[in-house]
Amino acid sequence: MGAHEAGELHSPGYGGVATVPAWLRPPDDVNDLQEGLWSQTVHRADDGALKIGGVSVADLAAEFGTPAFVLDEVDFRARATGFRDAFASAFAGVGGADVYYAGKAFLCTAVARWIAEDGLFLDTCSGGELAVALRAGVPGERIALHGNNKLESEIDRAVAAGVGRIVIDSMIEIDRVAEAAARHGVVQPVFVRVTVGVEAHTHEYVSTAHEDQKFGLSLAGGVAAEAIAKVLNTPSLRLLGLHSHIGSQIFDTQGFEVAARRLLGLHASVEKDHGVVLPEIDLGGGFGIAYTSQHDPLEPKALADQLAELVIRECRGLGIAVPRVSIEPGRAIAGPSTFTLYRVGTLKDVTIDHGGVRRYVSVDGGMSDNIRTALYDADYSCTLASRTSDATAALCRVVGKHCESGDIVVRDEFLPGDVAPGDLLAVPATGAYCRSMASQYNHVPRPPVIAVRDGKARVIVRRETEDDLLALDVG
Repeated sequence: MGAHEAGELHSPGYGGVATVPAWLRPPDDVNDLQEGLWSQTVHRADDGALKIGGVSVADLAAEFGTPAFVLDEVDFRARATGFRDAFASAFAGVGGADVYYAGKAFLCTAVARWIAEDGLFLDTCSGGELAVALRAGVPGERIALHGNNKLESEIDRAVAAGVGRIVIDSMIEIDRVAEAAARHGVVQPVFVRVTVGVEAHTHEYVSTAHEDQKFGLSLAGGVAAEAIAKVLNTPSLRLLGLHSHIGSQIFDTQGFEVAARRLLGLHASVEKDHGVVLPEIDLGGGFGIAYTSQHDPLEPKALADQLAELVIRECRGLGIAVPRVSIEPGRAIAGPSTFTLYRVGTLKDVTIDHGGVRRYVSVDGGMSDNIRTALYDADYSCTLASRTSDATAALCRVVGKHCESGDIVVRDEFLPGDVAPGDLLAVPATGAYCRSMASQYNHVPRPPVIAVRDGKARVIVRRETEDDLLALDVG
């Protein structure tokens, strides 16, 4: 969600006038941590520095360097089991529910093991993600494979591994999965991904259920029904159910209600037209999180209760049994569990519109570890992490070290006016899509992921080195 201009607002610390987003207000105390943005073990210690999992950011920076993704293992796992328990309770006695962690948000072998140990399933959308899941020892039957253009080699590996579902995304793919299943002498469980024509209120690039995009098979155009009939008539495939995903960073269930109604209508027509009762449906993921004070996400229990109510209501209206329901949270589990720790390098005061002043605070990372601000116009918050300050708040823009004017980490934030080179800054809610979308732009090595729990920190994804960069250069 992009920043919206809100006219003129006084910028404390400079006496100038600057334009800031409508949701951003000067804080009463610049040292306060914005409620809802941080993982559950983050707090300020007596010395003013942030602690996570009982470990000071100063100690983390000294041992592991910056920038670094710092992951609160307790928080991550609590969010995962929170979804698991909420949906199991909401759908108890009416078909049941499964939670598939969307690995695309962030995946490594440690995370895959946590997911398996905590009783969730794992959704993968590439051969590489599947390889991580298998390396972590996740049982094949607890893995799903997604993707709009799965390679034949990826399909073959998934079938050989005994994955519990492959989500069909095109007519061509039906033949490819069927051939792989026949080759391995198995009947492969599949879902058909249906484009239900729901416009999610989110960024165009993460809205996935309207007709004019690459994912799924059209309900309105009849292609989904054609695909269903073809799968049902293919001996090496078993149709488990229908799948829908309407987008990402969604804060209410209105879109899910329309999608579920249309998906269940198609589900009922399969029973009527083919005499086949499909045992499952998948409502996808896309549940939003708070990046700034403008965001107000639903808690898992409220989300589960609302989705259960609408699914049960629709099934009663259609006169069908409630199928087993799957959902696919990724961001909602990984996102709030992690912050990115940066060190301040340089500062620069720039005169902007109306004669106001914005302070540019440059850090030692940037768009190579968080492309979302540039790609989606995403908003983030941040705080001075290594100490507290009595200085007046100043309007700042946190930027990276890359040779790109769009290299912005935090577009607008009030930080203490005495922020200086060497200070540590922490940007919350960076656990989803930051490390997983990270690049080596300008040949900057990607940061590590440090998991913290019970006063101990360990590397679960190591920092890249220049040797790593040069190892791929065979020239």
